[in-house]
Amino acid sequence: MSKGKLAKFADMASYENVFQYPFSVVEHVPFEMKGHWREQYFHNDHPIVLELGCGKGEYTVELAKLYPDINFIGVDIKGARMWTGATQALHEGLKNVAFLRTNIEIIERFFSEDEVQEIWLTFSDPQMKNPRKRLTSTYFMERYRKFLVDGGIIHLKTDSNFLFTYTTYMVEKNALPVIARTTDLYGDSRSEECEVRSENTQSADPILQGDLTPHSSLHTPRLIQTYYESMWIARGLNIKYMKWRLPRTGTLSEPDVEIELDDYRSYHRTKRSSLDKAK
Repeated sequence: MSKGKLAKFADMASYENVFQYPFSVVEHVPFEMKGHWREQYFHNDHPIVLELGCGKGEYTVELAKLYPDINFIGVDIKGARMWTGATQALHEGLKNVAFLRTNIEIIERFFSEDEVQEIWLTFSDPQMKNPRKRLTSTYFMERYRKFLVDGGIIHLKTDSNFLFTYTTYMVEKNALPVIARTTDLYGDSRSEECEVRSENTQSADPILQGDLTPHSSLHTPRLIQTYYESMWIARGLNIKYMKWRLPRTGTLSEPDVEIELDDYRSYHRTKRSSLDKAK
């Protein structure tokens, strides 16, 4: 481990906006703030939105700036990356931001039923070899159901054709209500693709009527662009976006469809598999 990483971990150990509970720790140390994030940390009754796999936390921070009346929590296991967003949030005095360093596989241990209103999945690893590890798999959807409000919203923003196609099949197979979908977030202005709305999206709760503010359904994901996202766009990759609701009840099943693999894993990396397709 480099000196830079050690220094960042030392900083975060003292940060009031960072909570570190990797799998090896949470097995022995209970997370007593589960179900009490609003009163014990945020000190308000505002909605809570998670960014799972937040990386450097830049998207979490920018969301918090856009929506000061919403509480945002960035979740990732890579502490050295998370340091960037956590440090920025502290320096800018953002009180509606927190970061949780843990394994997303155990995310339900940190939130109680109905404690979270929305989830963002921004440029998640497509996990082309292992469906169970995909953050849009039914394996994770079942976990999200344990703390997401009934009909809560999930956003996916990705450069991966594989993950976007897989998620589309997953959503369709399970008849999950789609609010918006586009295969080219910054270049496609066709309303029928960019604003696909379900007949079941109306709700008396304003938090569940689409976006958290009067922005159009694709306004927010277009406003915020991460560093690596700009690199992918410069490389000629389209950014895909989908937004759907997750009902609490109903059996979820995986799509049984072979999908063409991406030619790359991440920026400047080629794919390691010799296969052309995967389920």
